Amino acid sequence: TLQELGCQVAARRKQLGLKQIDVAKTSGVTAELLSRFERGHLSELGSRKLIAVLSALGMEISLSTTPSFISEEG
Repeated sequence: TLQELGCQVAARRKQLGLKQIDVAKTSGVTAELLSRFERGHLSELGSRKLIAVLSALGMEISLSTTPSFISEEG
């Protein structure tokens, strides 16, 4: 979920010893937006912003299929 991602981003930022303002500047988002994201107070975050924040922290998203997914086509 977006809340879980925010929590992981906060943990990574702290692990690296970075301040929110530094990550915000590097990723091109506001410190307020980053703060709200990390605290799970956003209902949505655009993909470009998410990727920029993750990139600033040396993180990336990988996609995989889940065994429980059932195709509607057959």
